[in-house]
Amino acid sequence: MNTEPSYSEQEAIRRQSLELIRAAGINPYPAEMFPVNASAKEILSSFTDENKEQWTQICLAGRLMSKRVQGKASFAVLMQDGVRIQLYVNRDEICPGDDKEGYNSLFKKWLDIGDIIGVKGYVFRTMVGEITIHVQELTLLSKCLRPLPIVKTDADGNVYDAFSDPELRHRMRYVDLIVNPDIRSTFIARSKIVSAMRSYFDAQGWLEVETPILQPIHGGAAARPFKTHHQALDVPLYLRIANELFLKRLLVGGLEGVYEIGKMFRNEGMDKTHNPEFTSMEIYVAFKDYDWMMGMVEDCLAHITKAVLGRTTAEYAGNTLEFQGPYARIPLFEAIQRNTGIDVSGMDEEQLRNQCKAWHIPTSPDMGKGKLIDQIFGEKVEKTLIQPTFITDYPIEMTPLAKKHRSKEGLVERFELFICGKEVANAYSELNDPIDQRERFEDQLKLANRGDADAMSLDEEFLKSMEFAMPPASGLGIGIDRLVMMLTNQTSIQEVLFFPQMRPESAK
Repeated sequence: MNTEPSYSEQEAIRRQSLELIRAAGINPYPAEMFPVNASAKEILSSFTDENKEQWTQICLAGRLMSKRVQGKASFAVLMQDGVRIQLYVNRDEICPGDDKEGYNSLFKKWLDIGDIIGVKGYVFRTMVGEITIHVQELTLLSKCLRPLPIVKTDADGNVYDAFSDPELRHRMRYVDLIVNPDIRSTFIARSKIVSAMRSYFDAQGWLEVETPILQPIHGGAAARPFKTHHQALDVPLYLRIANELFLKRLLVGGLEGVYEIGKMFRNEGMDKTHNPEFTSMEIYVAFKDYDWMMGMVEDCLAHITKAVLGRTTAEYAGNTLEFQGPYARIPLFEAIQRNTGIDVSGMDEEQLRNQCKAWHIPTSPDMGKGKLIDQIFGEKVEKTLIQPTFITDYPIEMTPLAKKHRSKEGLVERFELFICGKEVANAYSELNDPIDQRERFEDQLKLANRGDADAMSLDEEFLKSMEFAMPPASGLGIGIDRLVMMLTNQTSIQEVLFFPQMRPESAK
């Protein structure tokens, strides 16, 4: 079978240039460090005609984005860290005397758009006022063997041949970052969001920790796990769907405030708000309850929004969202009744199933009472929740890990934060009664026996830890990806992930 790769005409020409470069004694991938001492952003923001003496020994490296050869003098554009700067290249300076072959061959013929080069020289301003690097030495640092998409913009700002196909952009994020440098702002904001959240928690004295990603039992949430096998131990393991049960064990151990920011994995479908691998933050604070946690969430999100955007509002999907609290607080059954006119709080499983049928809400035989209520809420209420809103006081069947409500029979002390119809956070007053917790797990096993693939497993090790007395506490999980979407005005989760999960091209 022939395994030789096939090349386009342009790729073949670049490979020929590569061989000619090597034959000329030039290493197209040198190992020596290039002594970069400036950035394009710094030069463009700080250079003036008055301080030009400070810019006479510049070393800069980046990607060649355009080249205009005009006899012995040429202009080019270098992109460094997403910022473009003009280069002026004179044959007589980079190849003094009679040695013109370096310029004629390397610069004019063999250098291609996309090559990574290093330049040394000084900064000046052209006759038309453009800040430019006058190149005195040019070094090829990495040869680009595939042509870049060339995005063109005319004098009126119209864009042609844009690299805009979402599937290509997500598959080839490295190309996307090169030719669409504006997308960097989303990922810079993402980094700032996580940093602001971490600094807020650290300022309260809560400890950042790490818990296992490979777990012997999938627990802490209702979701289908990814399963693998450990060869040496000969045991099945699961990629975590949540880190809740391990973080609670640390509360048992005497740590009074712990949090973790990390990857979770759920073997579920993909859409604009779901990716099977996602980033979550979970935090647990001893001696607090869900009322306290609602206030903390309001304060934390206002802090993050202000740190990232300089204000407490954000534009998302045509809405101006206000993150400064207080947020509306609506009990779940009340929210359903407001939107349907029907009180479902007293319905049993059969009545709920019939009501779903009347509303044309899809169900399946494995759904218990909790999932049926969740289906109704998802169909009838979620899309109406635009501004940050806490939905509180869930039925006990929906939440196996939350403490029973102190005054409302059949409910638990839980809230979810919804923004623009999407769940962004989930929190409880944490259940710390090991006997009650065992009974809840046993109820989950019954659902699993009915075919519910999302039902939780019974975790004996976690129950053992609870029997050593877990302090009363409140816990919170925030979906980092969805929060980033809200604060960067991106309506697709794929736009806030560098490398979203994609169907293999061979499977299309």
